[in-house]
Amino acid sequence: MADPFENKLVDKRVVQRYLRKGKVDEKEYEKLQKALPDLADQAMPIEASMSGVEEPDDLDDDEPEEDVGGGEVPPQQQP
Repeated sequence: MADPFENKLVDKRVVQRYLRKGKVDEKEYEKLQKALPDLADQAMPIEASMSGVEEPDDLDDDEPEEDVGGGEVPPQQQP
């Protein structure tokens, strides 16, 4: 069976945009997703680390985050 969509249209990173624009039919997309095989048992866990990057401290959700923006935003200059 041929895929009814190009792969780029149903890429999970952009499919919502194409659904809104009408390039992808929502019912056809749902049908496509249901037809996909479950490959979870073939997944392999990976570990990654980045050199030179410190581990983040435990953040407490109750405390407001510190503003590190650098001050006011300058007004736009007009020509």
